[in-house]
Amino acid sequence: MAAAAEEAAGSGGGGSPSSARRRLRIISGHLRGSPRAPEREALSPSPCKAQGGPAGPVSGSIPKKRQELLKWNGWGYNDSKFIFNKKGQAEFTGKRYRLGGMVLPTFKEWIEKTFGASLEHKTTSRASLNINDVPPSIVNEDFLQDLRATKISYSQDAEDRVFRAHGHCLHEIFVLREGMFKRIPDIVVWPVCHEDVVKIVELACKHNLCIIPFGGGTSVSSALECPEEEKRTIVSLDTSQMNRILWIDEKNLTACAEAGIVGQDLEKQLAESGFCTGHEPDSMEFSSLGGWVATRASGMKKNIYGNIEDLVIHIKMVTPRGIVEKNCQVPRMSTGPDIHHFIMGSEGTLGVVTEVTIKIRPVPEYQKYGSVVFPNFERGVACLREVAKQRCAPASIRLVDNAQFQFGHAVKPQVASIFTSFLDGLKKFYITKFKGFDPNILCVATLLFEGDREKVLQHEKQVYDIATKFGGLAAGEDNGQRGYMLTFVIAYLRDLGLDYYVIGESFETSVPWDRVLDLCRNVKERIVRECKEKGVQFAPLCTCRVTQTYDAGACVYFYFAFNYRGISDPIHVYEQIERAAREEILANGGSLSHHHGGKLRKHWMKESISDVGLGMLRSVKEYVDPNNIFGNKNLL
Repeated sequence: MAAAAEEAAGSGGGGSPSSARRRLRIISGHLRGSPRAPEREALSPSPCKAQGGPAGPVSGSIPKKRQELLKWNGWGYNDSKFIFNKKGQAEFTGKRYRLGGMVLPTFKEWIEKTFGASLEHKTTSRASLNINDVPPSIVNEDFLQDLRATKISYSQDAEDRVFRAHGHCLHEIFVLREGMFKRIPDIVVWPVCHEDVVKIVELACKHNLCIIPFGGGTSVSSALECPEEEKRTIVSLDTSQMNRILWIDEKNLTACAEAGIVGQDLEKQLAESGFCTGHEPDSMEFSSLGGWVATRASGMKKNIYGNIEDLVIHIKMVTPRGIVEKNCQVPRMSTGPDIHHFIMGSEGTLGVVTEVTIKIRPVPEYQKYGSVVFPNFERGVACLREVAKQRCAPASIRLVDNAQFQFGHAVKPQVASIFTSFLDGLKKFYITKFKGFDPNILCVATLLFEGDREKVLQHEKQVYDIATKFGGLAAGEDNGQRGYMLTFVIAYLRDLGLDYYVIGESFETSVPWDRVLDLCRNVKERIVRECKEKGVQFAPLCTCRVTQTYDAGACVYFYFAFNYRGISDPIHVYEQIERAAREEILANGGSLSHHHGGKLRKHWMKESISDVGLGMLRSVKEYVDPNNIFGNKNLL
């Protein structure tokens, strides 16, 4: 243990051997006897699991063979999806979510009314992957021989390669349903520690290969797509087996974890020791810590816990030039530009993030949901602006427009005690009592408060008092919780839509407060206009919500979908319309992206950060990766 402590002192970013020993005693106390991870009882922060450490990776929620649990051509778990049953009623299958097993009696009417869709008009997609359609694996034999010598697990199996050839953009899923990608990874490798990644990158440099890092596979910005023109062997470096929490420091409230750990496992393992990160992106079930860093991710509870750039203390990344990391783990440094900001948002173009130290907090003792209904969207935005101005935002506050409110009503289950809709409550308590609340105009904000019980209750009163000044009325705790939890199942809806000629996608931006209303209105109008000009025969759904708030502005999320019957190339039409919507966002003072980025939007990078700014990024790329080993072509 003394030797391990000395090693920790060197590898953990500073500190004396005695402090390292003290840290290890704390860590061992946390992890000893854990029912989820008994193999970590004799914890050592640095040894590779493949080289004398505990045998094999920690068992995580997502298996190494992703196809055993997840859909190959859609979002999420195999057993979880929206379907229309034999009675023509919509229901959500599986038992993983609160909505599981519930019938949604009004959803069919909503989708027919909103999109002009019909259960009689159903598309046909491929039921399973045809391996004969998969491009062959072309791998240099000398590289394979060197890789085998490292004893790092790898696969050239068609299913493994296809699963890591894409994220979850609309066009990627459409391709999987209708055909196959022209270029996919030639080989998948599974490092189990930092040292394995070093070996893989060294081999890639030696044999001039292309590496595309793979974390949770949840990208919605084409970040995982293989460049069709890439002639070199493409290696998908899957970090999923790098999924340990290496140490927890109670005194400094920090934890170091390997980059492949997914959000749900990170929170579960931290909770065993009484801690959390509070970082909850919509994709947290599947997305990874390294992916959050590489994409500058944001979570639903950022008002208390911060975005990923606020949580990160230390990053270790392997590049073709070597390892990048700071020499200590401190809250702030003034040593020139922060190298962490070269890494965060680099999207796999510079190297592979292997270990991250993040801030943690004790699990909040009290959590309370809430909701507020406003007469219209304008009043709701004004309220959120005031809450931000007074710096009293709860952990999460999200304002949905009327179209999303109507959607929330459509996913009301048949069992009244679960997911009872806002609309029924409003009819009973608000519409008749308080005149002027038009169900076709009103909007709703969902709230989540966390922390000490007494402070939460004080905080809650403060927010509701502000809402009252803008005509807001409390709409119940249950509605707030249901609205928050719906976030985790909404992604499954796109797969159902595709079955009935409805394509849809989301995109986001950040915008100053004084431009929020104009931007929302103008983007919606532009989408409707573009649909008509592009020959879309049915009125589109275009809806938005304000999801994260700041002193100087907010994040706005748009959902856009339409019925593509009668259109020969729906993906091309969709991309033209979304491109026009993006142009409208920029013209109205919005950002290119709040937290997604990716090659999907690199067309606007020069406009977004200036010619000189783009040149600075190129210079970093050319120095760190002169041979373009990390050649996914994101950003540049």
